[in-house]
Amino acid sequence: MRFHQKPIMHVSQVNLKVQNIDRSLAFYTSVIGLSVLNRTETSGQLTADGKTVLVSLEQPEGVTPKQPRTTGLYHFAILLPERSDLAAIVRHFTQIDLQFGASDHLVSEALYFSDPDGNGIEIYRDRDPDEWTWNGEEVVMTVDPLDFDDLLENSEPKEWQGLPADTAIGHIHLHTGDLQRSEQFYTEGLGLDIVCRYGSQASFISAGKYHHHIGINTWNGVGAPPPSPHSAGLASYSLMLPDENTRLQIIERLKAKEAPVSEADHGFTTEDPSGNRIQLLV
Repeated sequence: MRFHQKPIMHVSQVNLKVQNIDRSLAFYTSVIGLSVLNRTETSGQLTADGKTVLVSLEQPEGVTPKQPRTTGLYHFAILLPERSDLAAIVRHFTQIDLQFGASDHLVSEALYFSDPDGNGIEIYRDRDPDEWTWNGEEVVMTVDPLDFDDLLENSEPKEWQGLPADTAIGHIHLHTGDLQRSEQFYTEGLGLDIVCRYGSQASFISAGKYHHHIGINTWNGVGAPPPSPHSAGLASYSLMLPDENTRLQIIERLKAKEAPVSEADHGFTTEDPSGNRIQLLV
């Protein structure tokens, strides 16, 4: 988990708009295995360790179904500490008959599914970074079938009891309407590095030589519009920065590029060129 703690910049929290808070909280607790840390009539904060918020849910007034073919969330990814944890949740998903996809990305092994509002979710475990292959500044990733037999037979048997305490948000993958402008925002503005490109349609971006903290793609179409403010889906996500000096430098660069930056009680917020809101935390 060294790629998901200071001083490496990383995604720390995902904030979602949902249509039915009770339905969503039931899904995130009973299916995924998070615990409710705080809740109100229309919102809930979810945790794995009992103190750190990983996912925040809100049912806004007038919320509508998730709008298709727009920018916003493709998926957010929950990172498990051990391969045995991934095997345990595979057994759990099989027992509750949850439909899910799966891939071996060489750097990781991953499961894919959606919440009741259609928000994409990945749950994965990383291979040891010593096993990753780099071609210069780009890490080698692919989309191969996951070997379930090997995963289940060669992992320490572990009963599923919810997500482990040291679970983290591993990365977020976003739909964008303009890949080049988004690359410039995340590299020149936020100071991240492009570590892999998937043709001309997707880029993977990180700090500290991780395989990716942020993915961006144009799979909903070049020029895809932002969703309606009332649409279920991504409200914002949080980037944890190394220190206040780094945040001030980022804010200065963003303002120089005429990117929106606003200050509120929780800190500073910006938006990428496709309207994806980012909370800049320290």
